[in-house]
Amino acid sequence: MRRRDFVFSAAALGSAPALWAASPIKPGPKAALIVVDVQNCFVDGGTLPVKGGADVVPVINKLAPAFQNIVVTQDWHTPGHASFASAHTGKKPFETTTMPYGTQVLWPDHCVQGTEDAALLKGLNLPTAQLIIRKGYHPQVDSYSAFQEADRKTPTGLAGYLKQRGIKTVFVTGLATDFCVAWTAMDARAAGFETYVIEDATRAIDLNGSLAAAWKQMAVKGVKRIQSGDVATA
Repeated sequence: MRRRDFVFSAAALGSAPALWAASPIKPGPKAALIVVDVQNCFVDGGTLPVKGGADVVPVINKLAPAFQNIVVTQDWHTPGHASFASAHTGKKPFETTTMPYGTQVLWPDHCVQGTEDAALLKGLNLPTAQLIIRKGYHPQVDSYSAFQEADRKTPTGLAGYLKQRGIKTVFVTGLATDFCVAWTAMDARAAGFETYVIEDATRAIDLNGSLAAAWKQMAVKGVKRIQSGDVATA
């Protein structure tokens, strides 16, 4: 078994260092880089800042030239979206409520369609990106994953797009590790793609232990955890 096939193991629980790839992985024409929600709303000064969120930009920019196929996602909420705490009387951000599709974390108003808050970070340099997936635009349903909305019934069309392009492997980066990145990675595996999360090209919210839980869930689903140095960029 290759060293890079050991996923998370004790490292997912914080008890041992992770085991990374023995040699760099060279993405080919059947690989895609997925850049999740690197938007103004998720960095310092945004409406839902992720600590160190902007730090993923130089890492992603360094990775991008190695990929012939790049997909970008954007959170793209309607005003008054059902996932906003402000849409629920008496609720505060980061509390939860029950939606028809299950438990929903309630967020500050963020990434509202057409606002500067929802724009991609200007420093992001992805000239070969071919597709932007906008998610969370249905007013009553949140959408963390790039593949499927939170009702677990409504597809975004990304799986079909990638399969028609002959993509077999995806590398997931962006914000936030424990929510949109994790859901995207797990749905990628469920759709049959070999899936890597590039850890140092992500940052987490870590809400009530959500980061450790996400790594554990991803490991169970067969998502592989690597670093940017494990990807051949030259």
